Amino acid sequence: MSSSKNSFRRTLWLALAAFVLGGAGSVLTAPLHAGSAAATPSLLIDVDTGKVLMAEDATKPWYPASVTKLMTAYVTFEALRAGQLTPQTLITVSPVAASQAPSKMGFKPGTQLTVDNTLKMMLVKSANDMAVVLAEGVGGSVPAFVDRMNAAARDLGMDGTHFANPNGLPDPDNVTTARDLAILARALLTQYPEHAELFRLPGIQIGTRVIRNYNKLIDRYPGADGMKTGFICASGFNLVASAKRGDRHVLAVVLGTPSGKARTEAAALLMERGFQQQASIFEKMAPSLTSLRNEGGPPTDMKALVCGAKRKTVASEDDDSPAPNAYMAAGMGSLGAGVTGASLLQDLPPSRPPEPVWVGPVPDAAALAAAYDTPPAPAAKKPVKPTKTAVKPPAKPETTASVDGEATKKPAAKPVAKKPAPKPAATAAKPKPAPKPVTTQAPAAAATATSDAN
Repeated sequence: MSSSKNSFRRTLWLALAAFVLGGAGSVLTAPLHAGSAAATPSLLIDVDTGKVLMAEDATKPWYPASVTKLMTAYVTFEALRAGQLTPQTLITVSPVAASQAPSKMGFKPGTQLTVDNTLKMMLVKSANDMAVVLAEGVGGSVPAFVDRMNAAARDLGMDGTHFANPNGLPDPDNVTTARDLAILARALLTQYPEHAELFRLPGIQIGTRVIRNYNKLIDRYPGADGMKTGFICASGFNLVASAKRGDRHVLAVVLGTPSGKARTEAAALLMERGFQQQASIFEKMAPSLTSLRNEGGPPTDMKALVCGAKRKTVASEDDDSPAPNAYMAAGMGSLGAGVTGASLLQDLPPSRPPEPVWVGPVPDAAALAAAYDTPPAPAAKKPVKPTKTAVKPPAKPETTASVDGEATKKPAAKPVAKKPAPKPAATAAKPKPAPKPVTTQAPAAAATATSDAN
């Protein structure tokens, strides 16, 4: 027998062993990232077949944060298909919806929106108030809608998931796993393809205001076609991301990263591996997504790492080498030493302009102005450059964390007050007037950290 045949059989045996020992019943939990101190969940699947290509802690309980809104969309799509309402049905912002924590659109109670516009605002802006508007509009009340969310999760086989609200704001009972999120995302893509465009919008425009999608893979990673981000301090930065090239469609789930940048780059690395390894005989032997078994126990709390005072900087991008006992479909090797998550991202031409949205049944500037208790603040003007004689401005605030790409900063140090000039002696000759002290602008108030879901 030739050496090439021996090599093929040896590779085939190793693939079968990996399936039997690591893939069929559970996901092994050693980190895919060789240098990481603590593994956080990640998962890569083929959307068309449901096969698991790579997995790390994919069955571990985790807080979903705003990725919860994928299920809010799913239940809304069910209602649309059942004829309970249409995309143009008007639903109303209630006091409960208006009271939700940011990130939100900020419309006052009584404002009416179409279901279609509400979905777009919820998925692009990750608006917590819009999730509640949909919940009340579809379910009649938030508790009734949450019951429908949990019923849908059971029907889909998401047995490691329980939802407590429709937006993902912090709640100890809002729990899922990477495996379950992949099941949900795959169901959205395969069962409701008519709504797929909602997940890939690069931005929305309401009046003159443009709001960009928090998913930084859109228009930066070739083939990316959307899904959803999420963040609360307890969860870290989460992302469910989909991408398609040719006849290959992959889905990545990344949970618990320390920054929005890290989750974007980790998802890009996962999906690139999926594209580089085309479907083969080995992939057919990989475990199916539904064959993975969820673990029990409490979710990991990432608050101290992600939002704590001793938060570390983003880990090195050189994290492309899998640990030997993490699950990876046979034949999927390293992308090479020079390939990082950052290197896979490009400034691609815009796939489409921001999607227009509005309040009411049709665009109306007066209706939009009336939707706010106070109009949104105009963009701040650029500060005037100080003259050569001006006192140096205070040091720039130190960046400590980020909320879906938006920096959260420590307050800047207060400027040192100048000592007043000494008063002239009474017996001295009439002094010349002292020069006027140079004034400086007070430093702007620093942004404060939030624990919202977006």
